[in-house]
Amino acid sequence: MATLGAKTRHRCFVSYHHGDEVEVQDFVSHFDHDRDVFVSRGIGAGMAGDIIDSNDASYIMRRVREKYMAGTTVTIVMIGRCTWSRKYVDWEVAASLRNNPTSGRSGLMAVTLPSVSASPRQLPPRVADNHEGIKGYARWWKYPQSIEALAELIEAAYELRSSNHLLVDNSRALFSYNRQCG
Repeated sequence: MATLGAKTRHRCFVSYHHGDEVEVQDFVSHFDHDRDVFVSRGIGAGMAGDIIDSNDASYIMRRVREKYMAGTTVTIVMIGRCTWSRKYVDWEVAASLRNNPTSGRSGLMAVTLPSVSASPRQLPPRVADNHEGIKGYARWWKYPQSIEALAELIEAAYELRSSNHLLVDNSRALFSYNRQCG
């Protein structure tokens, strides 16, 4: 972690549907690369990493935790039109909610991408299981308008790791396939 003025720069895993990659890259470029609000980790979208070649859910989640989530403290799920329906988004969120001796649980937040801000949209089910407005483990935010706003949102997700850890619900069965997104 580093500091952004009075704020701490957290290492954040960014989860998204590949169909939103251009917008996610813009988000990462603007808030991480240009403004240093957070340190991004993830698979694709110009972040360090490659695709894990397997269909085994346990293996993929373990490798994602080891290669991409290690040292991260917050998972940011970028909400596009079909994010809710994606198997790998579900697996990444499930991996980030696991708490074990080698890698602690991450804070969890969702950010709506600008392209769907005025459209009907929904959270991935595992994120929704943990989102209960201001009472749950996860929070769902509009796209931040400033570096200060995003820094505050990330800090809030980080703090909820401790204060709301008993509210984590990771009991849902993992998606075994992508859902149909109209």
